[in-house]
Amino acid sequence: MDLHPHWWYYATPLLVLGGGVVGGVATLVATAPGTTERTVCTILSLVVQVCSILWVATRYLKWVNTHLVITTDRLVFRTGVLAKRGVEIPLERVNAVHFRQGILGRLVGAGELTIEAGTDDGQLHFTEVRRPADVQRTLHEQMEAAQRRRLAAAGVGQRDVAAQLERLEGMLHRGTLSREEFEAHKDKLLRR
Repeated sequence: MDLHPHWWYYATPLLVLGGGVVGGVATLVATAPGTTERTVCTILSLVVQVCSILWVATRYLKWVNTHLVITTDRLVFRTGVLAKRGVEIPLERVNAVHFRQGILGRLVGAGELTIEAGTDDGQLHFTEVRRPADVQRTLHEQMEAAQRRRLAAAGVGQRDVAAQLERLEGMLHRGTLSREEFEAHKDKLLRR
C-alpha cells in the first residue's frame, strides 16, 4: 500500500482561494468603476488569490512528495520537498495502530493514524490519511503475515503448542529472540 495524503489536504487553501474569487467578484459588482474603494478591494482580492494559488501549489508539492508505504516487512514514511525526512519501522517493532475519524472525516474518507512503535520516536502521528481503517487493517494483516514468516523461518511450523514453546524458549536462551518477542509469541501460541 502506497498512499499520498487525502485530497482533503487541499481543503483550506482551496476555500481561501474560492473566498478570494468570490470577494473579487463581489467587489466588482458592489463598487462603482473608477473609485478608490474598488481599486483597493480589487488589489486585496488579487493578493488573496495569488497567495492562495501559491499555497495550493505548495500543498501540491508536499502532497506529491509525501508517502506512507506499507510493505511486507516494514512501514515507510517519507516527506519533504527541499529538505527530506523519513522513517522506516520494521513491522515487528509496531506495537499498536490507532485511527480516528470525525464525522466530516467519515464523510470524505479521511482521518488520523497513530502508530506506536518500539523506536526512539515512540509514537508517530499521521494526518489526512486516506481510508485510515483500511490502512490499519492492512498494517495488521502484514504484521501477522510477517510474524508467520519469521516463525516459519525459525522452524516453528504446525507442531503442537508445547513443542513450539520449547523451541521459542531455546531461541530466547540463544539470544535469537528478545524477551518481549518471546512473550509476544508465547501469548499468541497460548491464545490459539
